[in-house]
Amino acid sequence: MGGLLTVRDLTLTFGTDEGPVTAVDGVTLDIEPGEVLGLVGESGSGKSVTAKALMRLNPANARYGAGSRMTLTDAGQEIDILSLKGAKALRQVRGDKISMIFQEPMASFAPAITIGKQMVEQLQLHRGLSRGDARMLSIEMLERVGISEPGARFDQYAFELSGGMRQRAMIAMALSTRPRLLIADEPTTALDVTIQAQVLDLMKELVGEFGMGILFITHDLGVIAQTADRVAVMYLGRIVEEGPVRDVIRRPAHPYTRGLIDALPKLTDLDAALTPVPGDIPSPLERPGGCVFHTRCALAEARCRIAPPETRLVRPRHSAACHLAPESAS
Repeated sequence: MGGLLTVRDLTLTFGTDEGPVTAVDGVTLDIEPGEVLGLVGESGSGKSVTAKALMRLNPANARYGAGSRMTLTDAGQEIDILSLKGAKALRQVRGDKISMIFQEPMASFAPAITIGKQMVEQLQLHRGLSRGDARMLSIEMLERVGISEPGARFDQYAFELSGGMRQRAMIAMALSTRPRLLIADEPTTALDVTIQAQVLDLMKELVGEFGMGILFITHDLGVIAQTADRVAVMYLGRIVEEGPVRDVIRRPAHPYTRGLIDALPKLTDLDAALTPVPGDIPSPLERPGGCVFHTRCALAEARCRIAPPETRLVRPRHSAACHLAPESAS
């Protein structure tokens, strides 16, 4: 298969009292070592559910489609994520080969346990280090992410740190196990713009140093433009466009992507009104037929309401799932 992460036709439904709800629908994506893939879309588009699926963190009522495949390649060995059974086997992808940074650091840190103790326990579990070695590595990682007086912070609780410092500590904890893949789920949303820029620079630096891949999840295309190599645009559980980040942002091929870009503030015209994507994302319980975006698309035709569009190449390495997208000549 090659690459670091290979996802093919990932479909995920949840059993509910109102019937099965499809949260992820036929998602296919790849991440190479040392690459940052941005996953962008509005709240409710399925980004976080997709990320949790990679670590098998979805609740017990989650059901994967029969054709779903998720493969992580490490040192030439392929790990079939969906075939892993039992807590010991799942530890390969939960905090070991895959680590996750969450939007709110307090969701990751236990409030009654010091940051250092949590980092040490993780390293003992996943890397088999002695307590002394785990302490040294933890303090080193806290220093690497720019935390002042890391030895003192090691013995503090999460609530004693500022929001930016908590975020850095969570990045240090996620990276201390040297994961092959880092999932960053809205990691800078709660930070002010100065700290946000520092955290983004830090993540890019560490990608280059460790050679890991990053799945960077956000609703903010501006952050993706600064951070990612490629971007996948998600809407109602489907990838509607994917390609090199500059290509997608400069020449979007899907109306939804174009809508997200048009909704960004324009620094060249501060008086210009914002142009939001019209309407709201439908409930997964009421998925539209045909193209899932047709209920909000100003360009929708009759066929868009009936037939789901196939994903087609619009340019080399740039694809879109839209009946109206131009087809690549190559």
